[in-house]
Amino acid sequence: MNFENPQLIQLINTAIIKSKEKKINSSYEERLSKACKKPAIQAFAVAIESLSEMENISRDQAAISLIETVRELDTIWNDYVMIEGIGKLKELLKDKNIQ
Repeated sequence: MNFENPQLIQLINTAIIKSKEKKINSSYEERLSKACKKPAIQAFAVAIESLSEMENISRDQAAISLIETVRELDTIWNDYVMIEGIGKLKELLKDKNIQ
């Protein structure tokens, strides 16, 4: 079997995408509406206004800055959790190899 077959690779990639489609909740409009009604959104609005005034930037710039900062924090914590998980897995595998 040729594992470098471009058609096989395309088939696998297509299957990955299709499998993700099934996991996406198609009621995104309802979910978006519900999320936008949460008090956290009002808190973001206050934070945007405050950052805009503090930094003397537009509200658009303030909103982007806040979202980018939250995304950066989320990425950092995702990386940290992943590294911690990998470390624990390595310890488990190491312990199993010792026994």
